[in-house]
Amino acid sequence: MNKLLSIIVPAYNEEGMVSIAAGEISRIIGQAKIPFEILFVDDGSKDGTWQDIKKAAEENEHIYGIRFSRNFGKESAMFAGLGYAKGDCCVLIDCDLQHPVEKIIEMYHLWEQGYEVVEGIKTNRGKENPFHALAAKMFYAMISKASKIDMSNASDFKLLDRKVVDVLLTMKERNAFFRALSSWVGFKSTTVEFEVRERVMGTSKWSAKALSKYALTNISSFSTAPMQIVTILGVMMLLASLVLGAIALYQKLTGLALDGFTTVILIQLFSGSIMMISLGIIGYYIARIYDEIKERPRYIVAESCGEKHDEK
Repeated sequence: MNKLLSIIVPAYNEEGMVSIAAGEISRIIGQAKIPFEILFVDDGSKDGTWQDIKKAAEENEHIYGIRFSRNFGKESAMFAGLGYAKGDCCVLIDCDLQHPVEKIIEMYHLWEQGYEVVEGIKTNRGKENPFHALAAKMFYAMISKASKIDMSNASDFKLLDRKVVDVLLTMKERNAFFRALSSWVGFKSTTVEFEVRERVMGTSKWSAKALSKYALTNISSFSTAPMQIVTILGVMMLLASLVLGAIALYQKLTGLALDGFTTVILIQLFSGSIMMISLGIIGYYIARIYDEIKERPRYIVAESCGEKHDEK
């Protein structure tokens, strides 16, 4: 007998897409004769997303949903979905259906063969702003180097065995980078390639500001590389000081010393900038430590709908 598959769908301001996603997922997975449940996680949407989820849950016994008290972010929505899911394995998929639903069946069969993590790997990024594409390439290059895991084409579209889910839920860090953590934990894994599809409706919720914040948060949560910048800048300042000091001493000894007011001002501005940048990087990490030790919950569930599911 096939085991239960939980399909987790984070949703933020996806009014109109919920019913489409629910119908598409139910149709394709139902045709494959796989026992399933669909969990929609409303990440504090400001439109009619929650009303759409409640309506879908009333019409389909396989669907249920939870709503956050406010917007906590996609990472929190994914962890909430894993916490509430009852399946023997869980798949995470975007509500905009840019992740092809039929690939879930391929992932499920690979899981039946013994794989515990099935990663969805992008063969392309679809139509994307050139600036976003370049920024994403640089971001994943940094994360790949820091984690020693190739994440150049990684995505949140993946299947996780129950034991992997349970391990991820034991991790207490509040600012977790799910895409990297699910690879970092190890376990027997394989990949499934897919092409990113165009949105059926609506627009991306990721602005340049949101993407920049997302990148900065995840780099700092999974890597101390920015802290090494402080050391590098310090070494640069030391070398510059030695060179300039040697030149100044030579000019003094040979009687060539001139009024160096402009040079002094430039050196002070340069060194002051280096120190402020270094303090800013250190301060950011201290702020992250402060956030972690407060141990506030990743998310707060305001209400749920559909069949009652208790959190893991």
